[in-house]
Amino acid sequence: MSDYEAKWYVVHTYSGYENKVAGDLMTTAENRNLQDMIIDVKVPTEIVTEKVINKKGEETVKEVEHKIYPGYVFVKMVYTDETWYVVRNIRGCTGFVGPGSKPVPLTEAEVYRMGVEQRSVKVSYSVGDSVRIIDGPLEDCVGVVDELNTDENYVRVIVSMFGRETPVELELAQAELLED
Repeated sequence: MSDYEAKWYVVHTYSGYENKVAGDLMTTAENRNLQDMIIDVKVPTEIVTEKVINKKGEETVKEVEHKIYPGYVFVKMVYTDETWYVVRNIRGCTGFVGPGSKPVPLTEAEVYRMGVEQRSVKVSYSVGDSVRIIDGPLEDCVGVVDELNTDENYVRVIVSMFGRETPVELELAQAELLED
């Protein structure tokens, strides 16, 4: 089986069991020799800075890791009866997200928007360059790059619309360098 047939699915778990389900799922996939069918398992997290006031009234700041989607685990797998059975029978797993017992894979846009996978985009333009918008409602409009942030996957382009300069925020892949 190839990686191209594998899609991301969302699995519902008991609250607090996300890491246990993810670990058990990868172990079971290895034990059953299904690594080429169950490719990856993720529990998306983020680091949050929290201010805590202790009993003495003193304030301390600490960084804490939070689950972005508590109660859910993301599984990249090739959907078959066998992989469905393996996932459904992991302790702490309550089922797939989808109608009935049939899981619905995430779309590519959902995968990136939800932070399950990061997409690396090679950018051939920089601030001050003229670019053409190649996707979205402003497709084929031309503008000048005002701000570029590869870490956050966005570019701000100044486009002339209705006689005014208007800033438009796009994903990096939605613009291409305008060839002279």
